[in-house]
Amino acid sequence: MIPNKLFLTKGAGRHREKLHSFELALRDAGIAHLNLVTVSSVLPPACDVIPKDKGLTLLSPGEITYVVLARNETSEPHRLLSASVGLAIPADKHMHGYISEHHAFGQAGEITGDYAEDLAATMLATTVGLDFDAEQAWDQRKQHYRTSELIIRTTNVTQSATGDKHGLWTTVVAAAVFAP
Repeated sequence: MIPNKLFLTKGAGRHREKLHSFELALRDAGIAHLNLVTVSSVLPPACDVIPKDKGLTLLSPGEITYVVLARNETSEPHRLLSASVGLAIPADKHMHGYISEHHAFGQAGEITGDYAEDLAATMLATTVGLDFDAEQAWDQRKQHYRTSELIIRTTNVTQSATGDKHGLWTTVVAAAVFAP
């Protein structure tokens, strides 16, 4: 099975039970009704990135659904947490791209998102043989990747939150969800 569609989603949940907090984060992301199977980081060739609302209409409750999932959780009050999925799409539709997941504590959502996006783009850059300076800032490398005409697009979806002040479990998720 090679999926030909993918959508990005994110969510957050809080509850006294860790598992229920995760369930609420999945509900917030719109994917709690699916049987999720996590997979590694390859974006199939010619896989179209579609809007979440369109992707959800292609999936039925209970369906086994493949995802690249980033997840983070804490019960520590006021602790900053984030989860992100980065995506790098090659210009050549016959090539595969990359999806990365990253989760962090104490890192703002924008930083987590940039990091996940950078991971995916770097994996793709090394696959297509693109020379780059790993010491350059992400913004500089991102521009270099785009002007190379080998990587057409990079993006990310990121969810961040602060741990509940009363110590409830707080969970964040970000996911790339494959659809038929």
